[in-house]
Amino acid sequence: MTRRGLLAAPWIAAGFAASPFLPGPSLAVPLAGASAKSRQYHICFTAATLERNPELIGIAKEAGVGTIWLAGYLYGHWYFSPERIAAAAGKIRRAGMRAELVFVPLGHPGDSLGEKEGEPPLIPPPHWKQCVHLDGSRHWGTSLHAPATEENAAALRRMRGMGFRTVFLDDDFRLAVGPGRIGGCFCDDHWRRFADSHGYGSGVREQLAADIAARNLSPQLRSWVEFHCSELTACFRRLRRAEPEFSLGNMVMFLGAEKAGIRLEDYRGVPFRVGELMFSDRDFDRLKGKTDELFSVLFHRRFTTPELAYSESTAFPSDGLSARNMAAKLAISTIADVRNTMMMSGLTPFPAGHWEVLAPAMRSQTKIHAEIAGHAPAGPFKHYWGEHSRYAGDDKPFSLFLAAGVPFEVCDTVPSSGWTFLSDADAAAPARSGATARVTRRETPETLEDLFALKRRILPGLEGVPFVEDEQPAVCAWYPTARRALVWNLSDAPRSLTLRHGSRRIPLRAGPLELVSVPL
Repeated sequence: MTRRGLLAAPWIAAGFAASPFLPGPSLAVPLAGASAKSRQYHICFTAATLERNPELIGIAKEAGVGTIWLAGYLYGHWYFSPERIAAAAGKIRRAGMRAELVFVPLGHPGDSLGEKEGEPPLIPPPHWKQCVHLDGSRHWGTSLHAPATEENAAALRRMRGMGFRTVFLDDDFRLAVGPGRIGGCFCDDHWRRFADSHGYGSGVREQLAADIAARNLSPQLRSWVEFHCSELTACFRRLRRAEPEFSLGNMVMFLGAEKAGIRLEDYRGVPFRVGELMFSDRDFDRLKGKTDELFSVLFHRRFTTPELAYSESTAFPSDGLSARNMAAKLAISTIADVRNTMMMSGLTPFPAGHWEVLAPAMRSQTKIHAEIAGHAPAGPFKHYWGEHSRYAGDDKPFSLFLAAGVPFEVCDTVPSSGWTFLSDADAAAPARSGATARVTRRETPETLEDLFALKRRILPGLEGVPFVEDEQPAVCAWYPTARRALVWNLSDAPRSLTLRHGSRRIPLRAGPLELVSVPL
């Protein structure tokens, strides 16, 4: 029983009330000939990949892909020249598909490209600057210094008039090395500007270091996080102004939020790739890998409309995620009403044999998605990721409740009804997380056994709510306005399950990792 499991405790009150997504008005432009509610499929290739394997365009189109995204400017390098990119785009358009761009604007502190042929540059050019950590160590990428913004702006302008409409900034557009890290650069220039803007003396550096180590959301730490959020947002807005011809989108990392320099409110109304992490079978095969992934996507859906939401369906390395698991991940976008599935695998395409599994899975998910598109999940279990998790937490959510077979809904604040599962960071500061005086704390370790025991205790409170009766790992998403439930079997084996809804007991047969739609 871990400390996190003990502290990630539900806040419990009698009854529940639905509080669906409130994403705001849609600013999306539907694809030509497509309904705004229809599922769209995308894939990212490189110009070199399509030069070597031109048949991939037809294979992807036949499977149901409508847009191919081309790798463009990579952290200070034209690894593929604009002329090669334009030539690849021409082939895509002649096949009747859209071609768009992916930029990697800042770089990554490790190999995020996975190129198996050639020698792509893994770090920015020498005239860019490194990130400086609090201890004085350095790395390339995930920090913002001049001239990165201006050179990215120039790269966008260079692509003007080539027929592209949208450019995504890949998830290296962040200021933290990885999930759970409190980001920011401690170089002399950043520190001077931060201290001067807040009137801090030299002693605050030691206090800030202690707050970062303890994940204590002090006024100094909040100021540090907001300072870097403002820097990244200013860069994003500068790039949008540099080339208004393009719609600019941000790919947000797993549970990406303010501590990584990503002030989520600043990216409403633009193309938004929700953060995922389970890029290999090693990670996604774990039950909690699946629920953590779904948790992150549901969290990010609070900040974007379905039409502007894109998945981060990545395999890395390119052969690290089996076709079975890549197909299973499509269910996450369906449950969360993410209308665009973006498949990626670095600079190397995933195995061509995957399409034999993906194509029928894509057709199946499109059909199921249409049944719940525009409807919000509701239920007595509450999905909440609060300010303390976003600013200073370790990005280890209490997500396993999603596998308990009880419907859930996504909340912006801790509600006073239902059962809300909190992270360590949010549980440590309940009053500031929005909890009311009417809720009562109980400790529930994050294990299936304990969650099933909780489900047995609350059965009287589930009257009128559909739920999976069996004690098997399964997600039950309920869309009352669509009069439908989706049940996702999280087992690698077929399962016979029973969905109880009031006096009705509905038998289900779900294949391995299959998503089943149930009319109610």
